[in-house]
Amino acid sequence: MERKFLPVTPAEVRETGRDVPDFVYVCGDAYVDHPSFGAAIICRVLEDAGFVVAMLPQPDYKSCQAMKTFGKPRLGFLVSSGNIDSMVSHYTVSKKKRTYDYYSPGGKAGLRPDRAVIVYCNRIREAFGDVPIIIGGLEASLRRFAHYDYWNNAVRRSILVDSRADILSYGMGEKSILRIAELLDKGVPVKKIRDVRGTAYLCKANEEIHYPKVEETFDYDQLKTDKSAYAKAFAIQYKNNDAISGKAITEYYGDRMLVQNPPMPPLEQEELDHVYALPYMRAVHPMYDQDGGVPAISEVKFSITHNRGCFGGCNFCALAFHQGRSVRSRSIESVRREAELIAAMPDFKGYIHDVGGPTANFRHPACKQQLERGVCQGKRCLVPTPCKHLDADHSEYIELLRAVEAVPGVKKVFIRSGIRFDYMLQDSSDAFFKKLVQDHVSGQLKVAPEHCTSHVLGCMGKPDIRVYDRFREKFFRLTKEEGKEQYLVPYLMSSHPGSRLSDAVELALYIKRIGLSPEQVQDFYPTPGTASTVMYYTGMDPLTGKKVYTATDYKEKQMQRALLQYWKPENRRLVMEALHRCGREDLIGYGPDCLIRPSRSGNQKQSQKNSKKPDGRVRRKGKR
Repeated sequence: MERKFLPVTPAEVRETGRDVPDFVYVCGDAYVDHPSFGAAIICRVLEDAGFVVAMLPQPDYKSCQAMKTFGKPRLGFLVSSGNIDSMVSHYTVSKKKRTYDYYSPGGKAGLRPDRAVIVYCNRIREAFGDVPIIIGGLEASLRRFAHYDYWNNAVRRSILVDSRADILSYGMGEKSILRIAELLDKGVPVKKIRDVRGTAYLCKANEEIHYPKVEETFDYDQLKTDKSAYAKAFAIQYKNNDAISGKAITEYYGDRMLVQNPPMPPLEQEELDHVYALPYMRAVHPMYDQDGGVPAISEVKFSITHNRGCFGGCNFCALAFHQGRSVRSRSIESVRREAELIAAMPDFKGYIHDVGGPTANFRHPACKQQLERGVCQGKRCLVPTPCKHLDADHSEYIELLRAVEAVPGVKKVFIRSGIRFDYMLQDSSDAFFKKLVQDHVSGQLKVAPEHCTSHVLGCMGKPDIRVYDRFREKFFRLTKEEGKEQYLVPYLMSSHPGSRLSDAVELALYIKRIGLSPEQVQDFYPTPGTASTVMYYTGMDPLTGKKVYTATDYKEKQMQRALLQYWKPENRRLVMEALHRCGREDLIGYGPDCLIRPSRSGNQKQSQKNSKKPDGRVRRKGKR
């Protein structure tokens, strides 16, 4: 079959033999036909099932006219903000407007609205009234319940309420969207589609729910003011996010009820293989050539995703709430075939940039019990200590990497997505660790210890820093044995819930002790759908009920961040103030453990001016 881009004009729809498409997919990102982009996957899955889908990327949102481009679609509109939440795409953690957009042509900012899903849906309603609207993607998925919104500093209603959409498809939506499309195609009214797993909908509060096991939460009026209720609601949502054990969940809006059906089972290997074998163009649509393309393609064009899901359990990550904690992976043959496609591309230089996923070194569920009972609701696989049932085996991943390396035209295969180092250390064999160091590090390996103090790491859902130290020591030992010069690039986070100013000081000392000078550090960003965001807003851990300190003061957050780059001249004032606040003046001086030198003002300046050099000479101002 000839590979083509999906229709982006009415003329291209007519080339399919239809006057109007079955669906119009409205997306906040530019159109990139690549399996790393959710919109491309969903549209190709529908196309594979025989539906005609037209792409309407980044439409003019200032009126409803753009929504009429293809006329009224036969079955309905599909809407997403794109690969990431539109507010995260538009604003930094300090709420400043970004000037560059990786998912827009030429990196141009401002081509999608804030809260894109809501705006697009309301424009569609203006244009066509009661046409079926199904929303999905990350923005919709993580905002499916009442959620704390960092940008408003308030609890907002479910995105279903504000968007006036009919159905919300949450998580990885291939199965859900196919089922919805089949029912619509059979003539089932969208308001009658109530039993599809992996979806949520609004209905009357007394309406019967299809699934017998239901967990009730609270009314929005309580959730927006009662932080304890909000934390409890999130805990219910989190523990019911597994396809085997998850129940339906309700949330109330006056006389209306939000119903989330249980999660859709994840795609199994054969299904994943099929999805990734669909005829993607693996390129940016040529309509953006005049703008220089879409920057986001550069990170993924020569990369391969081999798995989905993550049992790592980091509290600041939304993966558990979106993809789920049960890992599934593609077959080795499927990945090898994709590597052959990449190797045949005219601009391929021989380097596969990544064979990874949410966590690169996960190939299977954490234990066999997850396949029968689902993931454990009350505990995690790796923290605070690895579960005794954990299956830490990298042998299949090694086999996969070797298969990709053997593809003609491939010179080198790198691993650049996250490596879970605590899982690596649980493997009784060093085979993967040695192969990683020998073959798959492009000079630097990115890892995520995130912090160093135990209680902060506990709030993050990360292992103790001693685990990272073991990994770090082993990495450098194996690197030395290989005769290579390679480095670790640790991700570090400031101001995460649980982190006081004194913890940031300890992290600065740790950084100095291991000889690290991070060029980039991340300030905690409270985004929807994470346990850490609940901690930030409520001051309590929703999964344990314990109180958690949270730095919300802008000045303190500045100081915590500055401490992680204490050596930079521009951070000196903030670091000095932080050390005085913490009573750590012992770290101001010339000793080996000191973070900064004393101020050169007042008496200290005069004392230093007249101090003697080691050879007995007096140091004079302006003289050397």
